Amino acid sequence: MTDSTTLEASAPPNIESIGFEDIISALKAGFRDFMRAPAFGLFFAAFYVIMGIVIYLQLDVLEQSYWIIPVALGFPLLAPFLAVGLYEVSRRMEAGEPLDWAQVLGVVVNQKDRQMPSIAMVIIMIFMFWVFVAHLVFAIFMGLEPLTNITSNWQDALLNRNGITMLIVGTGVGAVLSFCLFSLTVTSLPLLLDRELDFITAMIYSFQSVLQNLVPMIGWGILISLLMLLGMLPFFVGLFVVLPVLGHATWHLYRRVMSFEE
Repeated sequence: MTDSTTLEASAPPNIESIGFEDIISALKAGFRDFMRAPAFGLFFAAFYVIMGIVIYLQLDVLEQSYWIIPVALGFPLLAPFLAVGLYEVSRRMEAGEPLDWAQVLGVVVNQKDRQMPSIAMVIIMIFMFWVFVAHLVFAIFMGLEPLTNITSNWQDALLNRNGITMLIVGTGVGAVLSFCLFSLTVTSLPLLLDRELDFITAMIYSFQSVLQNLVPMIGWGILISLLMLLGMLPFFVGLFVVLPVLGHATWHLYRRVMSFEE
């Protein structure tokens, strides 16, 4: 990994073609890394789990929904930094370097002086745009409907022509935005840790890596969504395993997708 104080730009990566066997191999390697260093995985996953529980409590139990915006905005801001911790653990295992807590956490903290804050802001901008679009879609299809408590009477609110159309359109728009966010970050985050590139260049190469490997990358994105859903079902507890495995696996997938002429 290039030291954070190095100003010389790294050479651009070569994008390799991958298949579904590479996805499976990366997932197996991610699970292996988690089992070799579970304490790191549990530590970084705890932030996601706690954030998810806080959001749930604010919405469902405490009924203080006005706190959801700062909490939700803080989540994508922290997410890249937390993911870096998992990438760094896998990188150190791959390089045969010691897994020292101070050094790993130091790498995470040092990202504030590199490109991670910029890409975190891009994630927040996409998130805020999605919130705006979601409200817009709701207003277009449900604005003229009688006011209904959608939480207690969701059948009457959604199981009608406007409600079903809203769900279809909203799901379609959400899928497009999710694909864009996935494509911009799936390999750019580990690339920014591994090399000295600006975040725009990293996102461009990330997007190109998805386009060049569209079918397996879409499969990877679907697999991430399914595993995340399963991890959230038992009150987010499953994320303690799912998130570290996916984080480590992302590093190994990045190493398969991008190569460098040394």
